[in-house]
Amino acid sequence: MTRHTTSRRLLLGVSASALLTAACSPSSDTKSSGSKTSPSQSPSVEGKAAAAEGKVPGGAPDGALGVNFNEDPAGLGATQLKALSATWVRGFVPMTPGDLDGDVTQQRAIKALLTAHGDGRKTILSLKFPYALGPTKGPLPTPGSAELKDLLALVDRVLAAVLGKVDILTIGNEPFLETLQEERNKTLNVFYETLARHVIEYRGQHGGAGSGTSLYMGALNHLDDPTGRTPATERWLRFVNKTPELAGVDIHPHVTSLQNAAKYFNYVVPTLRSDQKFLATEFSLVQFWKEHMHDPVSPAFAKRYNVDPGRKVWQVIGDAIQQPFPQAKWNDFISMTQWFDTSRNYLTEQMKAFRDTGKLAVATYGGLQIESMASGWDANKMPWILNPLYANRTVRPGEGGTLGRSVWFEQFRALQKTG
Repeated sequence: MTRHTTSRRLLLGVSASALLTAACSPSSDTKSSGSKTSPSQSPSVEGKAAAAEGKVPGGAPDGALGVNFNEDPAGLGATQLKALSATWVRGFVPMTPGDLDGDVTQQRAIKALLTAHGDGRKTILSLKFPYALGPTKGPLPTPGSAELKDLLALVDRVLAAVLGKVDILTIGNEPFLETLQEERNKTLNVFYETLARHVIEYRGQHGGAGSGTSLYMGALNHLDDPTGRTPATERWLRFVNKTPELAGVDIHPHVTSLQNAAKYFNYVVPTLRSDQKFLATEFSLVQFWKEHMHDPVSPAFAKRYNVDPGRKVWQVIGDAIQQPFPQAKWNDFISMTQWFDTSRNYLTEQMKAFRDTGKLAVATYGGLQIESMASGWDANKMPWILNPLYANRTVRPGEGGTLGRSVWFEQFRALQKTG
């Protein structure tokens, strides 16, 4: 894989400049949606004050790197975070009744973030609306509907539990993947804009800028593919730009190369106001790993560990899932696999590219090999299991039960010192 260093000069592309012009120009999105403006859609008192001061309520961190656990914080406690020197933690919560029955502070992702907050760490919570899968699969609730009213009541319960206790709240997780294909147009925009206005209004009524929780919209996927840049993504970025209460936008560059990751922030950064930044609450080379799952195992590794040389990479990973390797064997698997070893500085290089834009607020990288990464492992499963900082499902625990570590572990610690 070709590696390169990305600089701010990459942000001067013609397409990005054109998008910046569109983002900052007057928009008729509200009219085109066919919805009427209500009091909750008007700029709030908080928003007017923020616009007058030329800043986003709560400010923004600068180039931080944290740990992401997605929906599953099991096993990622204070001990593991301390070993990483991690100061930021991120997770998401599915906004579905079954996940939030009873006391929402006991929902596992929320509980983990509240615990991290109590330990003095910074936290990010993403609200996930999974309308393309799961128990809520179906059309997005429309403005004024009973379904939307019920959803907003659920949002309010979560906001009551986390406002002022998470540093960043992201409205959405991966909206263009979690919405039915036929609604990934202005229907999606209207839904998420309605959510954002509701959250903004709620925060304005419960502390506003003083609550300590900044608001972002997220997260955008597939921006390295021209087909992922649609009128709906452009409207998404225009909405972020023109809404003074929003601190910025989230991106999830799961890519094949650093060059493709640069396409994400080259597209997004020019659309941000001077007081806005971007998050990258998920990022990885998982698409690159996927391209190599059917490669034969390294001959050197096969010889050293008496492995059938015809065995495929995905099969060796499966062996480690079934019977975790000693740390040295896993390290050899990485270093002897040429395409993986040449990417061993990925985390350092990607963070440099993010930070060189001058617009990164926080990026968070996968912490643990969570259960969903290993379950149902086969030749075609997405190899998320190669991403995390801890190799806890492919490496045997060490002395005192310490978790196995990945090639990224020490890089993460070193990057804390410079972030």
